[in-house]
Amino acid sequence: MLLMDSSSEMQLNESAAGLLRDPAGLYRGLRISQRAIAGGGTLIDFGVEVEGGIGAGLLLAHACLARLGAVTLSSEHIEGFTFPSVEVTTDAPVAACLLSQYAGWQINPDGYFGMGSGPIRAAAAREEMFEALGYRETPSQAVGIIESGQLPDAEVFQYLAGKSGIAAERIILAVAPTSSQAGNVQIVARSVETAMHKLYKLGFDVRRVVSGFGTAPLPPVAMDDLTGIGRTNDAILYGGRVTLWVRGDDQSIAELGPQVPSSASETHGRPFLEIFQTAGRDFYAIDPLLFSPAQIVFQNLDTGRVQCFGAVDPAVLLESFGPGTGDAASRKR
Repeated sequence: MLLMDSSSEMQLNESAAGLLRDPAGLYRGLRISQRAIAGGGTLIDFGVEVEGGIGAGLLLAHACLARLGAVTLSSEHIEGFTFPSVEVTTDAPVAACLLSQYAGWQINPDGYFGMGSGPIRAAAAREEMFEALGYRETPSQAVGIIESGQLPDAEVFQYLAGKSGIAAERIILAVAPTSSQAGNVQIVARSVETAMHKLYKLGFDVRRVVSGFGTAPLPPVAMDDLTGIGRTNDAILYGGRVTLWVRGDDQSIAELGPQVPSSASETHGRPFLEIFQTAGRDFYAIDPLLFSPAQIVFQNLDTGRVQCFGAVDPAVLLESFGPGTGDAASRKR
């Protein structure tokens, strides 16, 4: 079953490309840069050699979602401290979060490494998820988002062309490091995505989810990518709250629900950087049950029942987010 009719309306890559082509001059004031790469396609720097910013991060997050969701900032209070909060809303959670936003691609040609997400994944369709969900695109232009502190060269574009079947000159790559304002925002904008992916891995029929809303606190921008990885993961693992509107029965949700929040993992309760270091900085050596929001609420549109699982952990958040807040957290623990 196709989740999106490949013959109708705008597809994921086309939608994201339309946003990043900047027809309305959205880039002005965002502190990002765009240039053509000889032997490759279009490169948009959101924070490697340019400063980027919050607005750039919001644009990047919308591109990750292929414009099938809204990303905004508000604020939240954590044990006496106030942090910005990243809010995500979507009425197409499978397409936006799983088929586009999910960071499921290690981009690693010789001399380069980055974590890839965005709708170019639907052109490559190399993850089993695409076969299971019955979706693939053959776009005229593809969009990839890379989390990396290094800008890709023509070889990276050629590598992605070989994987996706899209000519290198028709690929748009948007890049931001974790330790940048833009990278910080786009990663924390993955609260709904992590919930959807966790459900998918647990065998839940994700097509039952018709809408999603999530929030997570935006941590201080780290001085290095390793610390940034720790803080942004902690924001979701210990501060992420997600509500999913679903169809179908309540019993399957009641049975599966306790496994969905990050607290289902035995490693839960420690800052992610500590967990990551213990695992030899290998994401795949970490218990996969950890990667999900702190709390998830299911609202069943068919029965009216609400079921809630998990809870936020302010102490770990404050320990992770910085020396001043960490001291306060230590006194409270």
